[in-house]
Amino acid sequence: MNLDIYYIDAFISESYKGNTACVIPLNNWFSDQLLLQISKKNSVPETAFIIIKKNKILLRWFTPDIEMDLCGHATLAAAHCIINELKYNYDKIIFETLSGKIEVIVKDNIYKLSFPSRNPIKTRLPEIIKNSLSIQPKFVLKSRDYILVYEKESDVQNIVIDQKIFDKINLDPGGVCVTSVGDNYDFVSRFFTPQSSILEDPVTGSSHCSLVPYWSNILKKNTFKAIQISKRGGLLMCESKGNIVIIGGKANTFFKETLSLNSIL
Repeated sequence: MNLDIYYIDAFISESYKGNTACVIPLNNWFSDQLLLQISKKNSVPETAFIIIKKNKILLRWFTPDIEMDLCGHATLAAAHCIINELKYNYDKIIFETLSGKIEVIVKDNIYKLSFPSRNPIKTRLPEIIKNSLSIQPKFVLKSRDYILVYEKESDVQNIVIDQKIFDKINLDPGGVCVTSVGDNYDFVSRFFTPQSSILEDPVTGSSHCSLVPYWSNILKKNTFKAIQISKRGGLLMCESKGNIVIIGGKANTFFKETLSLNSIL
């Protein structure tokens, strides 16, 4: 059996390369073990598996290490694949996922994802995380992920993670997000995942489920342009709408291949 694999960059702009996801359409679910094996072989931050049925679209996300409960860039990539590669004429897609139903509205090649808001609460920073950081945050919040708030963008840009210490943390399936007010954008961030094949995620849509409500409260506004200042970088157009966070961005397909399942079985 052969699978079509679409390599798609999500949250791109003229200046930023975004985050790469593989999107693989299926007819039926394989075993979790096989889905994870395929994701490992793809060697990208996330692989999105989709099943398109008459009245619903099923979506699951896998890193090379685990299944995730929520992923922004791979959701955007899946919507882009359905419309631009599989040629479904939709202006709205509703995915059924581990985190419930996720709506994606498409207009002028911008994909707007409706994600659950995860307002972070103040907490203490565990010693092991503190010891792994080259620069300490002003204060610490947590929802699914730890949100470490810094004074300025240069702190976020210059922070170094001691991976030997950091990988002793168990935050499955979460991570550590560092953030500050931006110099040229509303806010900036970076995202790190312990015990992961890929330490720093290039662009993390799901972390903005917490970043957006936090910065909405601090900056007293509801719409934002945010960048993730990884090496590749990504642009996210966000909005706070009560229990929902809108995360918008663009995508581009740069490669397609066919995978034989015999090569990994």
